[in-house]
Amino acid sequence: MKPAITLFLLSVSMTSFATHAKEAVLAGGCFWCMESDFEKLEGVTDVVSGFTGGNVKNPTYNGNHQGHYEAVKITYDESKLSYQDILAHYWVNIDPFDAQGQFCDKGSSYLSAIFVANEQERQLATASKAAVEAQFPDQTVVTPILEASRFYPIKGNEIGHQDFYKKSPVRYKLYRWNCGRDQRLEQIWGDQGGH
Repeated sequence: MKPAITLFLLSVSMTSFATHAKEAVLAGGCFWCMESDFEKLEGVTDVVSGFTGGNVKNPTYNGNHQGHYEAVKITYDESKLSYQDILAHYWVNIDPFDAQGQFCDKGSSYLSAIFVANEQERQLATASKAAVEAQFPDQTVVTPILEASRFYPIKGNEIGHQDFYKKSPVRYKLYRWNCGRDQRLEQIWGDQGGH
């Protein structure tokens, strides 16, 4: 194939992906686990760990991230996956009843939350939350739906947190097991669980 044709086809392919690429920002406790859970989902093209929801500029894991949630920014191909699909996968990978954090991680930065960028996302998130509430009428779903704010990806000397489950698979599996994440997801969601 001639180089000009190859470049043209690559350009068309990338333009097509850009047209279908969407983002979702979700908090579900430890961003290592959220990253791992979403990267396994077909149609997801990238998952970035970071912080959002607070007022502190340039939050860091080992420094000041007060008011921020540990969160992930998920890029997905809308021609393969809808925002509703992302939300459905999200719910079965969190404990929506924990007002103290998620699993063994407690504190405000480990709380669950859906960050919506527009009114359409808000309506879809509200509908998905209502479905979870209907499924569990005797429990209180505490996961809020919040306005999206600036997302700060993990960077600098803390970049080791990105793709932690790939870089340190043994440590990651031990953490996840000891934290009781999958055991609790199984208890809540049974066969529906995304774990």
